[in-house]
Amino acid sequence: MSDLKQAELQRVIGVRGLAAAIFNITVGAGIFVLPAYAAGQLGAAAPLAYIVCAVAIALVALCFAEAGSRVPQSGGPYAYVEAALGPYVGYLCGVLLWLGITLAMGAVAMVFADAVGQLIPAIAPFAWRVVILVLLLGSLTIVNIRGAALGSRLSGISIFAKLFPLLAFVVLGLPHVISTNLELGTLPPLGQIGSAGLLLMFAFFGMESALQVSGEVAAPQRTVPRAIALGLFGIAVLYISVQVVAQGVLGSTLAAPETAKAPLAAAARQFAGTAGAQLILIGMIVSTFGFMAASMLSTPRTLYALAADGFFPRPLARVHPGHHTPHVAIAVQAVIVCVIALTGTYVRLAIVASVAIVLVYLASCIAAALLRRRDIGSDGKPFRMPAGGVVPWVASGLLVWLLLQATLMAWLLTGGVVVLASLAYDVGRSRGRAD
Repeated sequence: MSDLKQAELQRVIGVRGLAAAIFNITVGAGIFVLPAYAAGQLGAAAPLAYIVCAVAIALVALCFAEAGSRVPQSGGPYAYVEAALGPYVGYLCGVLLWLGITLAMGAVAMVFADAVGQLIPAIAPFAWRVVILVLLLGSLTIVNIRGAALGSRLSGISIFAKLFPLLAFVVLGLPHVISTNLELGTLPPLGQIGSAGLLLMFAFFGMESALQVSGEVAAPQRTVPRAIALGLFGIAVLYISVQVVAQGVLGSTLAAPETAKAPLAAAARQFAGTAGAQLILIGMIVSTFGFMAASMLSTPRTLYALAADGFFPRPLARVHPGHHTPHVAIAVQAVIVCVIALTGTYVRLAIVASVAIVLVYLASCIAAALLRRRDIGSDGKPFRMPAGGVVPWVASGLLVWLLLQATLMAWLLTGGVVVLASLAYDVGRSRGRAD
């Protein structure tokens, strides 16, 4: 990065500001649903899986922070993976990141439709689910085609609106926890903890977006690790508290099929009546809508960029003549997400999304180690993570262990996308040579 660009960036973000950004971006829709699945797999031992996820994400975040400071380019993970591992691996990371976020959008859209259906039972049947999803994705498509500025304002959902229902759930629910529902018997096998941890990783994704502002962080050597520790500690405490209250109130019924779509609302109904359940459902709707708005703003740009580079069909690179937005990519993204939301199940989508994004995290950790070894970006005085010679490999080992717990179906789908993406890469390179 040039001296002029460095001078334009003011290092004004402190520990609390960066920690708040990590907290706000990471806490999304998953925590409203995943406690039921965690309880189903681990029972009272579910908090152990949250701790595993928090440790893994903290180590990955340090790798992101150092790699991002050494390769100050747009593009996020695939930019510095490309710098360390070459253009092909960087390209695959871009495709996998798009896949993971697209599947996450499908899963979150399902949660949005379920929450609306529970809040208004008259529109709960499947036909209304189709209407809700079409209205949600159609409106977001129109907004984002009309302009990025409007889409950006729409995605700026307040952290207070998102967190207030969760904090109220914990504070009001704690006095109603039944201790016998939290009694821990025999510890589950490590493989079972890992399987639950891979699913729960879905609720911890997003912190890499907050770390993209590392060029504007004051005293990054101290600020970044402290903010990561503070932000992820707060997230882990919130998630574990929510799990404990939900499980302590509902016990074994937390994992029941009829509870799984909105477990926190079911628990809130036990100690706060219909009003409490409605508050949680409104929180789910606000949080999921915020995620969908932000994702519909950013994710289609990946399709557009890959098409512009010749890897995806050329029509995806078209720009609207009046609004100057990638309208085809936005519309195609909305259709793909709608189909996924109507045909998938939340757990399957979350697991496959986790596999795709954890693979990107794994490549990023390896990239961070290689960038440090080659001393890339040393002239710009990059952030150097504590124990930087060890952290990337410990993080990589933990991520590989989580990946080994994935289902065969998740691996087949992810592998199929990698094969298709590789073919598209070869075609794109051939076009480039021909041009």
